[in-house]
Amino acid sequence: MRISVIGGGPGGLYFSILTKKAMPDCQIDVYERNKADDSFGFGVVFSDETLGEFLSRDLKSYELIRSNFAYWDDIIIARDGQTVSIAGNGFCGCSRKKLLQLLQQRCTEEGVNLHFEQNIDDVSQFKDADIIVACDGIGSTIRTQFANDFGTKISLKKNRFVWLGSTKPLDAFTYFFRTTPHGTIVAHTYQYQPGMSTWIFECSDETWQKHGFEVTNEEDTIAKISEIFKEELDGHGLITNKSHWRQFPHVTNEKWYHNNIVLLGDAKATAHYSIGSGTKLAMDSAIGLSDAVIANPTNVQAAFEQYDKTRRNTVEMIQHAALVSLDWFENMNRNNQHPFYQFAFGCMTRAKKVTYENLRLRDKSFTDKVLSEFNSNHIPPAFTKFKLRDLELSNRIVMSPMGQYSAENGLINDWHLVHYGSRATGGVGLIITEMTAVSETGRITLGCAGIYTEKQMLKWKSIIDFIHKNTQTKIGIQLGHSGRKGASKKPWETEPIHPSDSELAKQNPWELISASTIAFNENYAMPKAMSLADMDLVTSQFVQATKNADEAGFDMIELQAHHGFLLASFLSPFTNVRTDEFGGGIENRLKFPLRVFNEMRNAFPKDKPMSVRISATDWAENGISEEDVLTIATAFKNAGADIINVSTGNTVANQKPQTGRMWQTPFSDLVRNTIHVPTITTGYIQDIDQINTIILNGRADLVALGRPLLADANFVRNAQAYEQFQTDDIPNQYKMGSSHLYPLKAAERKQTESMKIALKPKSNKK
Repeated sequence: MRISVIGGGPGGLYFSILTKKAMPDCQIDVYERNKADDSFGFGVVFSDETLGEFLSRDLKSYELIRSNFAYWDDIIIARDGQTVSIAGNGFCGCSRKKLLQLLQQRCTEEGVNLHFEQNIDDVSQFKDADIIVACDGIGSTIRTQFANDFGTKISLKKNRFVWLGSTKPLDAFTYFFRTTPHGTIVAHTYQYQPGMSTWIFECSDETWQKHGFEVTNEEDTIAKISEIFKEELDGHGLITNKSHWRQFPHVTNEKWYHNNIVLLGDAKATAHYSIGSGTKLAMDSAIGLSDAVIANPTNVQAAFEQYDKTRRNTVEMIQHAALVSLDWFENMNRNNQHPFYQFAFGCMTRAKKVTYENLRLRDKSFTDKVLSEFNSNHIPPAFTKFKLRDLELSNRIVMSPMGQYSAENGLINDWHLVHYGSRATGGVGLIITEMTAVSETGRITLGCAGIYTEKQMLKWKSIIDFIHKNTQTKIGIQLGHSGRKGASKKPWETEPIHPSDSELAKQNPWELISASTIAFNENYAMPKAMSLADMDLVTSQFVQATKNADEAGFDMIELQAHHGFLLASFLSPFTNVRTDEFGGGIENRLKFPLRVFNEMRNAFPKDKPMSVRISATDWAENGISEEDVLTIATAFKNAGADIINVSTGNTVANQKPQTGRMWQTPFSDLVRNTIHVPTITTGYIQDIDQINTIILNGRADLVALGRPLLADANFVRNAQAYEQFQTDDIPNQYKMGSSHLYPLKAAERKQTESMKIALKPKSNKK
């Protein structure tokens, strides 16, 4: 087999070493555009876990690299003179130039042919090669030549960064944050060899512009940066190496191979440096490609398919985590408003993989500082009290509105008593009921609850009385109108309620209304665009439902303005194409939902809080914008909303949400910390550790659970026992159970923590 490797970076060299070792008869030629001792950038970073993988693959490479590493266990976060150190983070740094030299040495030892100062821009000269490995960097000439075949997409991220070096010695990986009159600038720094350290400076484009930085003016960059970070540099200078300001290019490829060409390294995929080294990603993929070629020595296409199959999911997960990490740095100015330890905690947990519990196991002294700053009693954040107007919640865990579709003619029944009652005795701080319709035609399904008659109100009152008598749980009602998503079948019913047959379609229970005549999808009838008379009627229905909710004894009301239902249909440009005063710009699109809220607020007692649930993105191009969301949340806040429940999506059928653990928290963070209003967040939040993490880093004030509470009515009781938090709100009838539950959960936690510690990669420190 003949393999031509275009690009002599760490990925291409390591692939060549591993493949040549396993297939000695294979001819491998590496073509590098630069000289053997050229290197751009300063240091590279690896984790203990990564080093362990290198150890298992090529002991000689590992020993060479290991002997040249600078090791550290701590991460230091410093902001304007305040400093905190977090232990238990096994990392190591190495000179990029030295790493290349060591890998070049190993290539020579194994018989790989190295060709330097070879700028390859045409692969036709390698027509005799069985495999062409394109690892020629972010701006890959080969990938660009076949961009359509690879399905290449490149997006430039918002922040500006510049890569510099310094002689300043560093004892740990350190983030230096500086607050300037023009915004926050951060230096990502680490020592990679004695007397040399990497300094990556990053800031928003606005901050960059206001400081007057220039892309290629290295002298000006050093002068300004040295002055801003003079305390951190402590008399040491900065060193350049083609140190031009850039925006990070996020590179993805739908296909990683075309004919006999396969992509590797930054040519294939990039991951922002804030989550780790792109070198690590390249070398990990080099291992995967080499394994695939070795396993399929006579079938190149099968090798490429294996490479894609075994590596793509991991690469995409790393890229997603890197984007989540980058998002935190792109919002440094917003995050900078937090108290110091909360700010540091937010930085450490920015990518969501690291949580409060992870950090506690690494360095309890750090998490104790974070917790002390949050509350002096060291109560787990989830179990601290929270107040809205005169309503005080016993903890921060909320039961999210979840349709039960079990009412009859809008009347709730014993199912709802058990459903809500069991979660209340289970210790939830706040229950928000399923969407409860303000009119018969405002229901989503025939099984939806209502509160538009006295009989319905009295049914609700009986449940509320039970909860108030027997628990400390508070209960709010979500009032809403289905709009164009009404007259639907229950989720477990398979046939659409709007058959395509025109005769059967006449069986529709009621006419749908919306902001505009746009159906949700082919299974829904076309709605009627609301007239002024319709708006008057619906507003009066919301006001009457508000009065009924107060009479029933609800502690709070939440207005449904999310997921494309009636009021939400006015807010999104996808569902509102009106040309009158209720369409067009966001101020006009807000008019009707805001009118409804204002009249509800006037009808509800001043001592009781109100919430509004909104969708902060439509998960579709050209949908509701970030500016729109902030305008909406600000308008409701100014109208008297005490808290915003931040949801996303379900506006249009062709949405493409980016799901994952705690996936909606960034939107809550945006609203909470930009317009300074309390928020509720939700979305794949599964355990008490995640809840504590979200609250501690200031992304939300309350955390709503849906499916976890469907699966476990005693989620809160189990969480309290897991945290060994002694509560006084367990009903007398259930108190005896604590003597069993608390020791059980303590043992489970100890076992879990022991496993986490045992699974942590052993330090490769010399």
